[in-house]
Formats: sequence, structure tokens, C-alpha cells
Amino acid sequence: MFELAEKLLLMDTESTQPRDLPGRYGRVVRDLERLLTATDSLSVVAGGWAVWRHGYAGRVTEDVDIVVPCDRLDALQVAAPLCGFNYLAPLPGRWPKLQHRETNIQVDFLPEASIPGIPSRLAPVAIGHPRTYAAEAGSLQFISLNGLIELKLGAGRVKDFADVIELIKQNPKQLANIAEYLSEIHTDYVARFQSLIEQATEEQS
Repeated sequence: MFELAEKLLLMDTESTQPRDLPGRYGRVVRDLERLLTATDSLSVVAGGWAVWRHGYAGRVTEDVDIVVPCDRLDALQVAAPLCGFNYLAPLPGRWPKLQHRETNIQVDFLPEASIPGIPSRLAPVAIGHPRTYAAEAGSLQFISLNGLIELKLGAGRVKDFADVIELIKQNPKQLANIAEYLSEIHTDYVARFQSLIEQATEEQS
């Protein structure tokens, strides 16, 4: 992971596309693009890789999270073995996953219409369709910053809030836009976001 982190620090996050990720991760993304094309599915990369893309250069993760349409889950499961993946049947209450056979890297599905969060604090709204997060047909893109903040706030774990704090520090000119976007999603998200802005400001003072 140290070697990977060193490579990532040298990359231009603003111009990097998911397929440009170094080494094993780029190979996973290219096979995911084959899978998405085969199933006529839209998707975006979320999770730790999107946090890195949107400015938190020190963020390194070992898996790949993608938002997928709920009506393509069956097709993705059927086509996965043909595109280099094993389908991992989800445990009760969990979401589906893939394992890339060549690299053993795990791909976590974030299915549209599913509710993120932890059992004691579920999100007030479901995950949206990939097109609402800047998905493009024919290639795998990174989720928009607004969408990433939404999903991180919905996930509600300590590490997700920590990611949001770092994103706030790295994107100060986008905060008003993000807050306006969140106001159209749910008022709870606006309150959480404002609280994290205050925490980020305290850490920087």
C-alpha cells in the first residue's frame, strides 16, 4: 500500500479517470467497464477512490465502491463471470459484492434505492440512480463531489465523517454549492454538513 500511496501522490487528481488508476486498480476498472457495457449499465466510482479524486490526496483504499442501478443487479450478476469477476452472494442485510479474479480486489455495489447507514442510524434517504451522480454511458466515472458528500453523510460512520471533513478542507469554494445540493436531499444532511464544516474550521485554526 505504501508504494501505491506514493504513486497516487504524484498523480493529478483532477484529470485522472478511474481507468487511469495505477496497477491492479486500473485493471479492475477496465474490466468493470467491460461488465457495464455488456449489461448496458451506468455506474460511478464512490468510496475511498472518489475521496482521493476530490482532493484528499492521502486517502488510500483497498477496494472499489460503485453505485449501480437496482434494475441491473441481476444482469450484472449473470455477466460478472464473463468479465473476470466472481459474484459474492450477500449476507442478509448486506449488499452484493464482486471479486476480481486476476487481482483479488473486491468491488462493493452501492445499489440504487438502498438505504445506507449503520443499524442505529440509518440514512433518511436512499441512494440515487448513478445518473444523478454524474454517470456517463460507455465509461466509469468518479461520482460528483456533491453526490460523494451525500453518500458519506448517509453512511454515517466515523471514518465517513472524517472523509467529509478532509473534503471540506480541500474544497472550500464548493461548500455553498454542496450545502444547496444537500438542502434538496434532506435537512438532516444540511445539519450534519454544517457541523462538520465547524469541526473542519476548528482543526484548521
